Amino acid sequence: MLRKEYPRPQFVRENWLNLNGKWEFAFDDENIGLREGWFLGEAEFPHEIEVPFAYQTELSGINDQTHHNIVWYRREFTLDNELAGKEVKLHFGAVDYQASIFLNGQKVGEHEGGHTSFTLDITPFVVEKEPMNLVVRVYDPQIDETIPRGKQSWTPEPDSIWYTNTTGIWQTVWLEIVDAIHIDKLRMTPNVDRGMVELDLIFAGGTKGKRLRYTIHFDKTLIAEDTVTLTENHLQRDVAIYQKHIFRSPNHNDGWNWTPENPNLFQIQFCLEDDSAIYDQVSSYFGMRKVHTEAGMVYLNNRPYYQKLVLDQGYWREGLLTAPSDEALRRDIELAKEMGFNGCRKHQKVEDPRFLYWADTLGFLVWGECAAAPVYTEDAATRLTREWLEIIERDYNHPSIVTWVPINESWGVPNIHDNREQQHHTQAMYHLIHSLDKSRLVISNDGWEMTETDICAVHNYSHGREDEPEKYADFSATIHTKEAILKSQSTLRAIYAAGFEHQNTPILLTEFGGVGYQTGEQTGWGYTSVKNAEEFVADYARIMDAVYSSKALHGYCYTQLTDVEVEINGLLTYDRNPKCDLSKIRAINDQYFNQIVE
Repeated sequence: MLRKEYPRPQFVRENWLNLNGKWEFAFDDENIGLREGWFLGEAEFPHEIEVPFAYQTELSGINDQTHHNIVWYRREFTLDNELAGKEVKLHFGAVDYQASIFLNGQKVGEHEGGHTSFTLDITPFVVEKEPMNLVVRVYDPQIDETIPRGKQSWTPEPDSIWYTNTTGIWQTVWLEIVDAIHIDKLRMTPNVDRGMVELDLIFAGGTKGKRLRYTIHFDKTLIAEDTVTLTENHLQRDVAIYQKHIFRSPNHNDGWNWTPENPNLFQIQFCLEDDSAIYDQVSSYFGMRKVHTEAGMVYLNNRPYYQKLVLDQGYWREGLLTAPSDEALRRDIELAKEMGFNGCRKHQKVEDPRFLYWADTLGFLVWGECAAAPVYTEDAATRLTREWLEIIERDYNHPSIVTWVPINESWGVPNIHDNREQQHHTQAMYHLIHSLDKSRLVISNDGWEMTETDICAVHNYSHGREDEPEKYADFSATIHTKEAILKSQSTLRAIYAAGFEHQNTPILLTEFGGVGYQTGEQTGWGYTSVKNAEEFVADYARIMDAVYSSKALHGYCYTQLTDVEVEINGLLTYDRNPKCDLSKIRAINDQYFNQIVE
């Protein structure tokens, strides 16, 4: 079995059952499965698939890239536990796109949305100590352009920046058995200015009179311990972390706060109990981290912070959207940090929570983005909104996430420049996300045609080749000052939509570069191209010279970390092999800070 690790690192219980591995699998191109009762678990499915890898991938064992709108999964499992007074929770990390779930022939639930997690309470359908049939039907209409599919192609063949589809289960499937009385939801909001963490918990079952005991540790030091008698199914607590110790605060250095350079994390344990029983135990962690903007700069923990990001699309040759291993997720971050980047923009993908765990642990900023639909319709707007509600609920507690990006390059809002309805949509997303999350920045439309936004995020690939000095001079001039940036046209698009203007928000160059360099047999494209590693490093340095010379930019996001399918513009190949000596990239990326020291 691949992907054995615990899938939800921010809300950990010890007892769980991983349902990854071999499942029976079938295509249903004629849409006969429901009519013929495949959900009863008695039909013969002709294929075997390795969950959680989509059928289009090598690691699935099927490796078929043709379009199939309907697919079915089946497996058996047995629960030997005593289930009296218990609830059985069935969790799906992500299923693309519409999932219907059946247990022993009965429908237990459904979910729409290809990138977010969902949980079903299957307790009424469970039979103790007997084999049970779990069947999943997935509907993924691959030419429907109202579905937020991101970089997945909706045409017969992948092309250019559109890649092979992902259909069906692509993140871990797993079971938990919990007491009917349990911790249901947890939010932890750091407040650096007050030196406190705000705890917000929701409980299930009759918790009145029960006790919640919690402890907070930093390294091996006990920071807080308390027991609260519950009077409601909701509890809020502010817990002092700095406790009047100046060197825990960010006043002189990072202190005990979370930064990419010092990713300090606090371990927190919860125990729900009374005199007769322990009902639930959950472990988690948090980081003391604040991000805000002021006077045209981004601040991390009340200090100006220059973001050196790399665009990361989260694709793997053998697994597409699904990383082949937990170590692969970790390794991507380690390679990016080795090159001197302090974060990434996760592009058109809601990433596996295990990636966010490693970003939290290793110290790596993340801009969280979601998949976009190609067109604007009421259905597309509704689907995007629904996914964002689930994204924030799932990922709220990760300190590494500092920015949310609901819209990219006017995808899904193609007429936003002067279409008030589409402008309202981006404004609505901006305000909705802020209404749900007070701890992060929000970008309304990364790239151009922004409306209300916390960062002016600009895309510009017009640096030209080394033998095109006029293009390079124009690129340098265009990003050199605030006035020049705001007057520029980015790929024939205005920086702000009609009726909107810059509000002294920080300006970052959030897509640029994309130098193509073919290192093997794979052919493809980049925004410019070079022939060898020496030229690759020189072109990277040339582009970064213009970026670091800018008097207006307060950070950047270089395109991109790895090659993806026909794109060969990564700093690494699709298989994560460096295209050059990575220390040379780091030396270039570090020059900004060397200039400050000098």
